[in-house]
Amino acid sequence: MKVALVHDWLNQYGGAERVLEDFHTLYPEAPVFVSMYDRERMPAEYRDWDIRTTWMQRLPLVKKKHQPFMPLYPIAFESFDLSGYDVVLSSSSAFCHGVLTRAETCHVCYCHTPTRFMWDYFHYVKRENLGRMTQRALAPILFRLRPWDKAAADRVDYWMANSRVVQQRIAKFYRRSSTVIHPPVNTTRFQPASGHDDYYLVLSRLIGYKRIDLAVEACTRLGKRLIVAGSGRDAESLKRLAGPTVEFVGRVNDEQMRTLYARCKAFLFPGEEDFGITPLEAMASGRPVIAYGAGGALDTVIPGVTGSFFIEPTVDSLAAALTAFDPDVYDPAAIRAHAEGFDSALFRQRIQDFVEQSVARYRAGVPTFE
Repeated sequence: MKVALVHDWLNQYGGAERVLEDFHTLYPEAPVFVSMYDRERMPAEYRDWDIRTTWMQRLPLVKKKHQPFMPLYPIAFESFDLSGYDVVLSSSSAFCHGVLTRAETCHVCYCHTPTRFMWDYFHYVKRENLGRMTQRALAPILFRLRPWDKAAADRVDYWMANSRVVQQRIAKFYRRSSTVIHPPVNTTRFQPASGHDDYYLVLSRLIGYKRIDLAVEACTRLGKRLIVAGSGRDAESLKRLAGPTVEFVGRVNDEQMRTLYARCKAFLFPGEEDFGITPLEAMASGRPVIAYGAGGALDTVIPGVTGSFFIEPTVDSLAAALTAFDPDVYDPAAIRAHAEGFDSALFRQRIQDFVEQSVARYRAGVPTFE
């Protein structure tokens, strides 16, 4: 079976790229088709991959700031010649599901989310803190892109969603059914410690929609120790909110990260995410999670077993959850066992099974999974 992998872009590293890595592990001979690739900013092992870019690769500044080139991505992805492949497996949060395939090719898409700036415009503008001029320039572009994106979604034969909330969005915006397969977590990298220290932990990019401000303000108000690991454009503003019990340690290496996870009282996850890998890394370390009760956290946190929720995205709500929290009622072994259900090896098996079932259904003329 000849497979092609398709991904939006390779100029930043995050959860979507971890998914792509597992796809590549499953199909190591498959070429990876992307709009553009920044060799220096991606992991060194990518240099051994067969990565094929569009003509956008030659555009000035596109690798550093890919968002302003939005109108060009549909044309770029439609320019790929994917004839001769039995399966196209795309990993999409933007445009790459819009590639054109022949009738004999089965297109399976793993969706991280339907494109935010098209279908969740007002939330996207708020979370990216876009100015009025940018918003005015963006609105007419999106008006033209939404019909293309809906048509592009119709080109996909079978959909996978990375969480239940993304599954709902696919149904809402694309009117398509999908199967939830949660993203992979390499649980073998993490191990529980023999006990915990007296600090809460945030490990994140420090940007607005992550709502790190809630954790900083709640812990400052209650006088609880909080360690914030990570960097980002909101670092200085968050430091101005912080009291003496909040410590910013910046970016940490793998060994420091594992220690911080394993020794924390609990991991705080105050933003609403499509899924969220870091809570599961904390659980793989045997530690409970206090999360905002929305988005992907609803798929991973089990109240009373692996953590707890706060109900409103406010300092008061998180402070109340912190006040009621008792870390010693949680069993680290049970938390770890729950995280192992999301392990990378299981993810790869689920993807392989889904692709094989999709191909069989496609050849039998069965259009969707119901």
